[in-house]
Amino acid sequence: MTPEAKTYDGVPEVRIRQTNAAELNTDGQWVVYWMITARRPRFNFALQRAAGWARKLGKPLLVFEPLRCGYRWASDRLHQFVIDGMPDNAAAFVKRAAYLPYLEPEPGAGRGMLAALAERSALVVTDDFPTFFLPKMVAAAANALPVRLEAIDSNGLLPMASADREFKTAYSFRRFLQKHLLDHLEQVPLEDPLAEDLPAPHGAPGEVTSAWPSPAKRLLEGVIPDLDALPIDHSVAPAGLEGGPGAASRVLARFLDQRLDRYSDDRNRPEVEASSGLSPYLHFGHISSHEIFLEIMRRERWSVEDVVPPANGRRAGWWGVSDNAEAFLDQVITWRELGFNVCSQRPDHDQWESLPDWAQRTLTEHVLDPREYTYTLDEFSAAATHDPLWNAAQNQLVREGTIHNYLRMLWGKKILEWTPEPREALEVMIELNNRFALDGRDPNSYTGIFWVLGRHDRPWGPERPVFGKVRYMSSANTARKFPVRDYLEKYGENA
Repeated sequence: MTPEAKTYDGVPEVRIRQTNAAELNTDGQWVVYWMITARRPRFNFALQRAAGWARKLGKPLLVFEPLRCGYRWASDRLHQFVIDGMPDNAAAFVKRAAYLPYLEPEPGAGRGMLAALAERSALVVTDDFPTFFLPKMVAAAANALPVRLEAIDSNGLLPMASADREFKTAYSFRRFLQKHLLDHLEQVPLEDPLAEDLPAPHGAPGEVTSAWPSPAKRLLEGVIPDLDALPIDHSVAPAGLEGGPGAASRVLARFLDQRLDRYSDDRNRPEVEASSGLSPYLHFGHISSHEIFLEIMRRERWSVEDVVPPANGRRAGWWGVSDNAEAFLDQVITWRELGFNVCSQRPDHDQWESLPDWAQRTLTEHVLDPREYTYTLDEFSAAATHDPLWNAAQNQLVREGTIHNYLRMLWGKKILEWTPEPREALEVMIELNNRFALDGRDPNSYTGIFWVLGRHDRPWGPERPVFGKVRYMSSANTARKFPVRDYLEKYGENA
């Protein structure tokens, strides 16, 4: 499929996946957008697709944004971040689309709600996301719904379906991007998919809202539901970071105004705040990578006609912008979207067997090597190791839902070193990251975790105990490369 192939509503065909064989119901009362990962009203191909169908069919648009409570790792932290965005969405949809948020009060309580809406719908449009429980949930809905269900890829600049293979390295993926990405940048989602008039909205039927009460009116008034009554993990508290599309826009503006001009030099320094802070907002869909890209390139005074990328796989110099912008774009495009490539190509992307053969072999060969220290999951979780720098990184994860970029790599390498065997190390990393990190349960997270074990890397020498030929890192070397005293004071045991 060529990147130029578009539908009447401007959504590229390569981003549209019909998940079932059901037909349109032209007698349906509305078009439903089942908002599950792209939780935003702007730069959203799925919302654009649903709005296009609503205009074509002359049907009102109903945006259904549920939040389940029965998923693994559900907690106050994750719930609060999603709920923070609901008032923004409610305000954005006023008088343009019906907005139906739903907070599931107990596991399974929301079962049947989507089907009840679909029974009276012309079709349902949803978000396409390649990991966590989302693919199975969408597949189950596709089999159960009586109408057409379309899943729309609004994840990154490169459509997932435009690549027909898994890329093993960032270098090879970057070469692919350099050859093909500019074509897809001609197909940017609309900043406001609802700017063009839609049929007048009307709310969900009373039998739906009475069976599954919605907090829509209270959210529009700014009343955030209390989490205490929900059966989720209350020990993982909100991280003190406001979620939502509005907050995401403010974080982007802060990054561009205050941090981008020192990003390349400072992003790996633990004592300096130079990262974008956008990862949680990208994960929960509160901001689009298209919006981030467009804002950076607007400030760089760049246009698509300005550059013909050399297909050399190099991470710097192919955009023709400043060194800081080049460095950030490599993270938010190459590395982030490499994760989406792997997850979309490999259903086993979160399993040991997805590692390169050389990594599995070398780690297995050293599985019986003695470990100077070993810790249990509970000890790791409590930051109860002998290493002050590792403990500080874990404390930051527990308190703030994130770890400094460079220390996140060290964090994973030490878990590999201090667990009895590498498969257990993988389980520990996934558990801690997905439980505490705001940007966990994400393709980008799995990229980082599996890089620790050799994915997207190469064999390194000399061969070491425990690690074999997998790249080694140490706290001592990190402390020699970067000042860490202030970081230890902020996140250490007595902080």
